[in-house]
Amino acid sequence: MKDTNAPSVALVGPGRIGQALGCLLVDAAVRIEWIAARRLSAARSAARFIGLGGAVTLDSRELDGARVLLLTTSDSALPEVARSMAKLRPSWKGCMVLHTSGAWPAGGEASVLQPFRRRGASAASMHPLQTVPSREAGVQNLTGCFWAIEGDPEAVRLARRWVRSLRGTVLNIESQHKPAYHAAAVIACAGVVTLMESAERLMRSSGVLPRQARRMLAGFVAETAANFGRLGARRSLTGPASRGDWSTIRKHRAALRRDAPDLLPLYRELLRSMLKIAARSL
Repeated sequence: MKDTNAPSVALVGPGRIGQALGCLLVDAAVRIEWIAARRLSAARSAARFIGLGGAVTLDSRELDGARVLLLTTSDSALPEVARSMAKLRPSWKGCMVLHTSGAWPAGGEASVLQPFRRRGASAASMHPLQTVPSREAGVQNLTGCFWAIEGDPEAVRLARRWVRSLRGTVLNIESQHKPAYHAAAVIACAGVVTLMESAERLMRSSGVLPRQARRMLAGFVAETAANFGRLGARRSLTGPASRGDWSTIRKHRAALRRDAPDLLPLYRELLRSMLKIAARSL
């Protein structure tokens, strides 16, 4: 049931995360009144999926009624959207603006939401440490995950309430550390996918069918990740680098030179990091 005393929310830039989060917030009784996108057709499609909210464009005067803006645009679009939308009102005093970007801070001097803050708004970010390959997957994945939150006190309090309503865990982070936090997230997510694709290529060169290779690697990496969570890096590290098995490492290098020479630099850098974790030297 919608809480009529809750502040009216406009969800802006409804991509995969925006639509999934919007759907979950509506289920949590958040009062989403508008879904705003560059194209009205995109806003209408998102509103149908979310199940609530009138479809409008980013320059719609109807957004004057919003007390809260939730910006879920792409990272690259966020600065321009913030600059243009802040101009919709001479004052945003008493309003809150939140975004879901992991790369851009909302608080501090480098805030991407500074155009709103200069007009009196309280700003915060709430970034899910989760992969969202589709809006449908996001509805499942964003429930119960970690959310990195930073920004101004009033907007941060709202972000925390929303995260609690999603049964999530709040990760408080200082605004100046946001880019490093996001780099860590990219290494752990996109970096792992990139490594798995490289491993899949080598599996295929060994005669393993692509689908079988992906299934094998998915289970292998999932177990490795579970070990890391339980034991930490050093105790969960396995393989020749952890044992100082240089004979096997030389065999690996020879195979890579033959089958995938472009992966040799990657292997070398990974080997250096593995040896550091294992407290061994080259």
